Amino acid sequence: MGIDGFNEYKKEDAEKYIKYGWWCGMTWGDMFDKATDLYPNKEALVDDTGRFTYALLRENVDRLAIGLMKLGIKKKDFVLLQLPNWHEFIYAYFALHKIGAILVLLVPKHAYSEIRYLCGLTRPTAWIVPERYGKTDYLPLIESIRKENPQLQFIVSARAEGSDRFVSLERLIGESELSQENLKGLADRRPDPMEIGQIMPTGGTTGVPKAAPRTHNDYIANVEYHARAWEITSEDTLLTVTPVSHGQGIQAGLGGSFISYAKYVLTASTNPEDICRIIEKEKVTAFPTVPAVINRLVNFDGLKSYDLSSLKKLYGGGAPSTPELVRSVYEKIGCKYVNAFGSVEGFSAMTRLDDNIDTICNTIGKKDCPYTHFKIIDRDGKELPPNTSGEMVTKGPTIFTGYFKSPDVNKDAFTHDGYFRTGDLAKVDENGYIKITGRIKDIILRGGESISATEIEVLIIAHPDINDVAVVGMPDKDLGERICAYIRVASGSKVKAEEIISFLKNQGASLLQLPERIEFIDAIPLTKVGKTDKKALREDIKKRLGF
Repeated sequence: MGIDGFNEYKKEDAEKYIKYGWWCGMTWGDMFDKATDLYPNKEALVDDTGRFTYALLRENVDRLAIGLMKLGIKKKDFVLLQLPNWHEFIYAYFALHKIGAILVLLVPKHAYSEIRYLCGLTRPTAWIVPERYGKTDYLPLIESIRKENPQLQFIVSARAEGSDRFVSLERLIGESELSQENLKGLADRRPDPMEIGQIMPTGGTTGVPKAAPRTHNDYIANVEYHARAWEITSEDTLLTVTPVSHGQGIQAGLGGSFISYAKYVLTASTNPEDICRIIEKEKVTAFPTVPAVINRLVNFDGLKSYDLSSLKKLYGGGAPSTPELVRSVYEKIGCKYVNAFGSVEGFSAMTRLDDNIDTICNTIGKKDCPYTHFKIIDRDGKELPPNTSGEMVTKGPTIFTGYFKSPDVNKDAFTHDGYFRTGDLAKVDENGYIKITGRIKDIILRGGESISATEIEVLIIAHPDINDVAVVGMPDKDLGERICAYIRVASGSKVKAEEIISFLKNQGASLLQLPERIEFIDAIPLTKVGKTDKKALREDIKKRLGF
C-alpha cells in the first residue's frame, strides 16, 4: 500500500534502475547491518561522549529498534527526528529505518512554524527530541506542538537525566532484549526499498520548508555515487560539524561513512579551534562542510599551531565556493578541495580529486552519478548547446519524484517530460563540467534587466580586503529593484564603498553589475543549515529604506 501524497516512480523508470543495478535494492537498515557484519571491531563513531565500534553500534541500534517497536511505533508511521550531532542521532536514525518507520528529519534549530507545518503534512505519531540542547529549552515547543497534534502519542527524549516527563531513549535501549524472538520481529519489519525512508525538508530561505520524500533505493544511490566521486573508503575518517540531520550531513557525512565502512566523527562545534583540535586528535582525512565554516578555518589565527597533515580532502557544499576560498585552502592547509553541489531533491555534482585548480575554482565539477541525466534548457524548454547558460533540469535514479502532498508545487517543479527543475541557472562544457551562473530566484530584476546576484558576488569577493559578501535586490519604485551588496571586510580594513566600485570597474564589471548601495556588516546572516540568509537581508534593506 502506497503513502498518500507520495508520487511513486513510474514503473518503466523503476524497472530500468533496478535492471541495470543503479539501485542496489538495499534499505538503510541493510546498509548499516552490512557495515557492522563486515567490520564489527572497527571504530565506527566518535562523538562528545566517547567511542563506538561497529559492533557496539549494532547492539544499541537493535535494542533501540526493539524498544521503539514495543513502544507502539508501527511500520510506515511518520516520526520526527530532531537530535543534534550526538551518537544518539545515529542510534535513532538506523533504528527507525530498521522498523520501517518514515523519518521526518529536523535540524536542532527548527522551531514552531517549520515543525507545525511538517506535522500538518505527515501527522507523526512520535518525536525524538532533547528536552534541552545548549541554550534551547524544547519543553515549551513540545507542549505547543502536542496541543495541536493529538496523534503525536510518543515523545522520546535523549540525555534527559533525572527527568521522567517523556520516554527515555536510554531506557528503551537498556530494557530491550536481543532475544531470538525480538530479533525475528525486527527482521519482519524490514521495509521495501521502494518505500519512503525519510522526509527531508528543503533548506530554502523563503517561508516554511518543502518536504522531499526519499525512498531507500533512490537516496542510497545518491549517497553511494556521491561517496565514490570523492573517493571515500574504509581508510577514511570523516568529520561532520554542520547539522547531521540536514542533507549534507546525511549524504556526505553519515551516509558516506557507513556505505564506505569509514570512521565517523561528530561534533556540534563550528569553532575553528575546536575543529582543528578534532582533526589533529582523530586524524580526520575527509571533511565535508559549508564554505562559511571553511572560511573561518582558513582565517583562524591559530591554524599553524595544529597538525592537520591527516586531512586529505576538504569538501565545500551548500553555498558557492569562491576561487579565493579554494586557493586559500591549498595555501594554508595544503589539502585537496572538492567543490560540491547538491540538493535534498537528489541532484549532486562535484569536482574530482585530480581536477586542476582552475576547474575547482570555477566549476562544480561533473555530476557524481553517471546514470542521472541533466540538461540545460531555455525558457521554452528547448535544450541548449554546450557553454550556454540556462535552467538546469534533471532526472534519474537519484532524483526524487515530487514534494510530499504538494500537487500544485509539483506542477511547476517538473518539466512536461518529467525532469526536475533545480531552480539553478548553469552552463555545461563539452566535457560535462558544470558552472552555476545563478539562481532563478536569485535574479535581480532592474528595469527589465535580469542581473545575476551570484556573478556580482564572485566579482566583489575577489577584493583582497573583503571576507564575505551577499548581493540582493532592494525595492525601487521606478526600476522595481536595484542592487544592494552586504559586505564583511577583513579585520583592520578600512575599505570604502567608492574603492569597491572602482575595483569592480577594473575587474570588468558592467554598469548593471555595480551595486547601488553597499552595507558594511559584521557578519552575513546564515539560515539554520548554514546558507546565506538572503530573505533576512531583503527584509533588512526594506526596513532601512522604509518599505
